[in-house]
Amino acid sequence: MLSEPLPRPAAISPDEYRARREALMQHLPQDSVVLLRGGSLVTRSHDSDYPFRQNSDFHYLTGFAEPDALLVLLPGRSEGESVLFCQDRDPDREAWTGIRLGAEGAVKKHGVDQAFENAERNERLALLLAGRCQFYLMLDDGEAVALADDMRKRLASGQRRGAVSACSYVDLAPLLHEQRLIKSESELALMRHAAHISALAHRRAMRAARPGLYEYHLQAELEHEFQWHGGSGPAYATIVGGGANACVLHYIENDDPLREGELVLIDAGAEFDLYAGDITRTFPVNGRFSPAQRALYDVVLTAQERAVAAVRPGATLGEIHDGVVRDLTAGLIELGLLEGELEACIADESYRRFYLHSTSHWLGLDVHDVGAYRVEGKSRPLEPGMVVTIEPGLYIPDTEEVLPAYRGIGIRIEDDVAVTPAGHEVLTGDVPRRVVDIEAWMAKK
Repeated sequence: MLSEPLPRPAAISPDEYRARREALMQHLPQDSVVLLRGGSLVTRSHDSDYPFRQNSDFHYLTGFAEPDALLVLLPGRSEGESVLFCQDRDPDREAWTGIRLGAEGAVKKHGVDQAFENAERNERLALLLAGRCQFYLMLDDGEAVALADDMRKRLASGQRRGAVSACSYVDLAPLLHEQRLIKSESELALMRHAAHISALAHRRAMRAARPGLYEYHLQAELEHEFQWHGGSGPAYATIVGGGANACVLHYIENDDPLREGELVLIDAGAEFDLYAGDITRTFPVNGRFSPAQRALYDVVLTAQERAVAAVRPGATLGEIHDGVVRDLTAGLIELGLLEGELEACIADESYRRFYLHSTSHWLGLDVHDVGAYRVEGKSRPLEPGMVVTIEPGLYIPDTEEVLPAYRGIGIRIEDDVAVTPAGHEVLTGDVPRRVVDIEAWMAKK
């Protein structure tokens, strides 16, 4: 049965995008310039392209959704500090691919100070960059560096006419990514919506699951729900791993049958207005946990619930991960999957045979969002506005070295958690996590 489509939250305003640009320029010297390229279309085959998704950094500063754009920020420029270059208006092309905003539309809709079409770009850039001595770029973007190199040559050739050649390149990423790490209230509203859509999709997949279906059937249920509620689709490749496939962390084939008596692990999230949801749930295909499945699941759940409860300002992801390692290792020893004393198993990292990854990552415009995890060599304290995942897991290989009851079981439980001044907000709490709640939900097919 189709659910009622959710109301869409408000889009981020042009004023907020302007404020982001201004906040970035507060950290830049007056003789600097930012050159930030937007994304480009990627050919899928012959004359068809993959669906376009804007570069996350470019979107963060502009909200501009068309390909092949360039943002230029010029601190202190009296005629306007933000200049956008965009696709030329072209009625013949627009008849095939849709109306382009053009320079006039970009200024009107997105609040940049000036905009020009790409046909004018090189000529105007040389004028804009004269006297700018520090170029802030994404240094891993070869095309941006090539553009800057070309502009430097043009500026150097014009020195006798009073222009000044740019003297250095500076990596823009640390400054911009630090800014992106703290989410505004508008961003959090979009992330709550992405999380809510993701939660509805997981609940739907739980209800749909039964032996005899294939993993891709649950993928279809999930991705239908993402788009039914206005998402652009999945925020990353959907993982539906039945049985031992759940032990492959980035399993995306999703083409095996779902079998009686096995668990299925789903790691999937919706993208809404470029912001990502990210949820993992593990549940029995037939709706009932076996004793061994339940015992292992409860070890992961205990670790996950303690970790979520630990999210607060001042806590660190390192401390939270250490707590998860302790809880998982204690559970593995209790179940007979590890032998030895708790402290010794932590120290020798024998638990890593069953727990291969970190507990958390940043979440935002990218599912593995930007921002430094360590500051001055130490795990950074959490601050209000940060959004993290909490996702412990256990992955038991199907080998003779482990107890037969647990072989080939993979379990991960993941939620999205925003740090608040008072503690935290679980954005994805609408999906059942506890065994009794999962079984009750699945029984109401």
